[in-house]
Amino acid sequence: MTLLAVAVAGRGLVEPGDPVVHADDEGFIRGRGAFETLRVYGGLPFKLDAHLARLTASCARIGVEPPDASECQKLAELALAEAGEADAVLRFYRTAGREGADAPGLLALVSSLPPDLEEQRTHGTKLLSLLGVQAEAPWLLGGVKSTSYAVNMAAAAEARARGADDAVFVTEDALVLEGPITNIWWRRGATLFTPSLDLGILAGVTRQTLLELAPAQGYEIREGRFPLAELAGAEEAFTSSSVRELMPVVELDGETLPRGDAATRLQAALRETAQRLP
Repeated sequence: MTLLAVAVAGRGLVEPGDPVVHADDEGFIRGRGAFETLRVYGGLPFKLDAHLARLTASCARIGVEPPDASECQKLAELALAEAGEADAVLRFYRTAGREGADAPGLLALVSSLPPDLEEQRTHGTKLLSLLGVQAEAPWLLGGVKSTSYAVNMAAAAEARARGADDAVFVTEDALVLEGPITNIWWRRGATLFTPSLDLGILAGVTRQTLLELAPAQGYEIREGRFPLAELAGAEEAFTSSSVRELMPVVELDGETLPRGDAATRLQAALRETAQRLP
């Protein structure tokens, strides 16, 4: 992705190459920050209110003053107008601010979409199962989109190093959790399965959108605690996220997974909804 525009609370638009975070910002030195990433369709951020609500919840969990929603919206409008892209990626970052100061930071960034998304969707994605954390204890920050993202990136790098495209986290007793930046789904017959939020996984906005869309497409939803073997034996599987949308899974731990029509149908329904609603 290419960074197109940056807007900073208290400063407005800044050049994408200009510094905007102090070296002693706790979001940088301690990971005391939260973020949201969402997709922009036709110049409109999709499910902006839901993303800002989740940003507020993440901030509360890490002890950072949540940003004002109207300020976020103004920064987004500035950055999107400057970027001039109808379809793009919008990110918000809320940091704790400088050590010893009571002035949290807020940024809005607009980037271009990854250029190979549709090619990836055509080819499908290969997943590698890796040990993750069942983040049920509150101090493990399950479901929080924190700037402490090193483990997620390390997992994705490990998957690529071992010949896969991405990872899926599982517990020590092989319960399926989520991907580093995705939720995971699979299908048997007309039933879609996805891990439940009580496992401490991220409450994805796209995940919630699919929960709402799936019944109209003829699918029943089951949320729960499922072993990896159920995913491995699925009739099809896919991941969901705001930027990538739905990505068919064609391989898990070196074994081929079949492709089906649920991912295609739900991807079309998601696009139709996104282009109709902000």
